[in-house]
Amino acid sequence: MTTDRIIDAADRLATLRDSIDRAARLTDRTADAVHLIAVSKTHDADAIRPLLHAGQRVFGENRVQEAQEKWPALREEFSGVDLHLVGQLQSNKAADAVALFDVIHSLDRPSLLTALARAMDAAGKRVPCFIQVNIGSEEQKGGCPITDTPALIAAARDADIPILGLMCVPPADIEAAPFFALLAKMAREEGLPRLSMGMSGDYETAIMLGATDIRVGTALFGQRPSPARPVPASGRGMVRNSSH
Repeated sequence: MTTDRIIDAADRLATLRDSIDRAARLTDRTADAVHLIAVSKTHDADAIRPLLHAGQRVFGENRVQEAQEKWPALREEFSGVDLHLVGQLQSNKAADAVALFDVIHSLDRPSLLTALARAMDAAGKRVPCFIQVNIGSEEQKGGCPITDTPALIAAARDADIPILGLMCVPPADIEAAPFFALLAKMAREEGLPRLSMGMSGDYETAIMLGATDIRVGTALFGQRPSPARPVPASGRGMVRNSSH
């Protein structure tokens, strides 16, 4: 681990925290009211360590298996890590998620609720969750339909799953503010205090509309690596996955 990499990570982190503070002050809040989740998906342990050395302790991962490969060793190396699952969760991975993560942001359907409740009962622990809402009503995205969200919240409470708040990923290439405002309204109606919304391109808007948890990857890590994969046709070479 070079000193230059740690300094660069510290500079990125400081710049981001300054932006968070400015956005929070516009709504009479402080940066302490906003939890910064450094989304480390697709980044290996060597890319994560500089931020850990710089003092960041809250991280987010999209996939259970990828997190299992990286974080047990990193947690032995660095104390006080708080690990959040911010990607979609398959019901058959519920037990693994309960064992590894401190917070789950993607509870979005009754079948997953049942699986999580069973896993938490078996593990003897309760993992706080956000209800993910399909705020743009997009067929290709995960998330609970808006009209079904109150019932899912009630069912989670009945199952003794701690619900922190609501989470969303707004539609791409559309102004995010109306979707953030709608999520905030829904959370107020349900008496939920936290809002997981805002990523590298829109976290300032999210904060001004009440975000308490922002999920930032690119602004901290730079562009994510996109592993090459073969095209299923001879002579076509390689293509790369698009970044998120």
